[in-house]
Amino acid sequence: MTSKVTYLGQLRTKNQHLKSGNTYTTDAPLDNNGKGEAFSPTDTVATGLANCMLTVMGIKAQNMELDMSGTTAEVTKIMASDPRRISKIIIKIDLPFQAEDKTRKILEHTARTCPVIYSLHPDIEKDVTFNWQ
Repeated sequence: MTSKVTYLGQLRTKNQHLKSGNTYTTDAPLDNNGKGEAFSPTDTVATGLANCMLTVMGIKAQNMELDMSGTTAEVTKIMASDPRRISKIIIKIDLPFQAEDKTRKILEHTARTCPVIYSLHPDIEKDVTFNWQ
């Protein structure tokens, strides 16, 4: 088992990673009857894509003896209705270091082939940009 999710009431959940014990809370968004006081479940999906991209890029960078520390990703999630779903995820990745074209291509390809991107429905548009120093 990977995690345990407990419904706390009032459209809120507590999520625990069983191996580490780490937790986070989700809350329904304001536009869907919630308080919007924490990540929504769909926020975690969109953010998970950026987490995965940076993680696999970090693995590849380590293998290439590069330090990606300080790299950030800004995530924008766009929702659609009928049925309510994520229609688009926009990710802007800022890499605060110089890299040769070959290195850039390798790291960008690594990000665009992360496990989460392959796990998302193909109808979800993924708009990813990379900004190199």
